[in-house]
Formats: sequence, structure tokens, C-alpha cells
Amino acid sequence: MVKKSEKSKNYLIYTVVALAVVVLALIIILLRGNEFNLLGKQGDSSSVSDKVQMQENALRCAHELYNDFASSKIRIDSQCLGVCFGYAVDFVHVPRNSSDDSKENQCSDYASGRVVNFIELDRNGDVVRVFEPALE
Repeated sequence: MVKKSEKSKNYLIYTVVALAVVVLALIIILLRGNEFNLLGKQGDSSSVSDKVQMQENALRCAHELYNDFASSKIRIDSQCLGVCFGYAVDFVHVPRNSSDDSKENQCSDYASGRVVNFIELDRNGDVVRVFEPALE
């Protein structure tokens, strides 16, 4: 039979170990800050970088160009829709074919080097690819 003093001693050891684990976990959470998120959220809009905001604006603009183009009843092929926030917006085939890479089907601002980023959309206006040389 275990003596009462031994039970108290074991209880005290378990309590100290449990408390140490909790304190260590809290220290890790505090040191890692926003990187460690108990709720599983990916951050809030106040922490969105200017670069991400520009990409979001470019994608919104690209979809507006697509909607304007689609409502004009012009046949959708491999053509340039325009430029949005430094991104050339271009239609491409899925899967891509040689006409997608043809200079006459590329936005002149991209072909001339005035913009180096582009957004490719398919015939339904869905994003196929966002290309940024700095990210490749």
C-alpha cells in the first residue's frame, strides 16, 4: 500500500510537470506571435502586404475586363484584354497551344517589356496562371 506522504509527493511532481508544460507552451505561443494561431485563421486584412493587395486588385480588374469583353459577344481566342495594375491580361487555351505564345496574341505592353507580369484567363474567365518573373 502507498503511504499518504508518497501520494502527496507524486501528486506534487505531476502538478509541477504539468505546470511546466503549460508555461513552456505559453512561452512558445508568445514568442512565435502571429505565426502560431490557435484558431487556424490565416491572418486578417490589416496584415496583408502591399504586394498581395496589388495582386488582388489586378485579379479583380482582370475579371472586370473579362466581363466587359464577354458581354461584347466578340469571339474569345488568344488575345489581350488589357493591362491591370502592371499585369497584362491575356486569354489562353486550356491546354495551351502555340497561338497562346504568338506575339500578335500577346499584349503589346507585355511584348514590348513595359509590363513584365501577366495574368492568363481561360474562355470562362477563370485564372489559368499569374506570372511574375520575380516569383519564378
